[in-house]
Amino acid sequence: MHTMRSLPDIAEEYEFLEGDERYRLLIELGRELEPMPDALKTDATLVRGCSASVWVYPTQLDDGRLHFLADSNAAITKGIVALVLTTVQDRPAAEVAATDIEAALSPFDLKNQLSSNRTQGLPNMIALVRETAARIAAG
Repeated sequence: MHTMRSLPDIAEEYEFLEGDERYRLLIELGRELEPMPDALKTDATLVRGCSASVWVYPTQLDDGRLHFLADSNAAITKGIVALVLTTVQDRPAAEVAATDIEAALSPFDLKNQLSSNRTQGLPNMIALVRETAARIAAG
C-alpha cells in the first residue's frame, strides 16, 4: 500500500515556504499520489465544478477503511487533491464522514494562496468524499 506523508508534517514544511516554493510542494504532493488507472477516470468519478479535471474513486479495504484513488490533469490541483486525501486516507468510513476537512486544511490558507479557479472545486471534492463515506458508513 502507498504511504502518504502526514498532514502535520506537510503543514510544517508548507509554513516555512513562500510563494513559488509552496506551489512546488503542492506539485510534489500530487506526484506522490498513488497512480489512478485511466479506466477509473470516467464521468461517474469526475468531480463537478472544478476548473481542472479531477477524478476521485473510493474503494473499501477488507477491514472497512476507505482508500481513495484520485487524479487531476493539472499539477497544482492534483497537489490540493493530495492534501484532501491525506486528511481522510485509509480511515474508517464513519470517521471520514465526520472529519472536518476544511479545518484540517486551514493551515494551508488555500483560498489566499491560490487563484479562485484553483479552489472553486475544493468544496465539491470535499463534499463528494464526505457523502461517499457517509453512504458507506450507513451500510
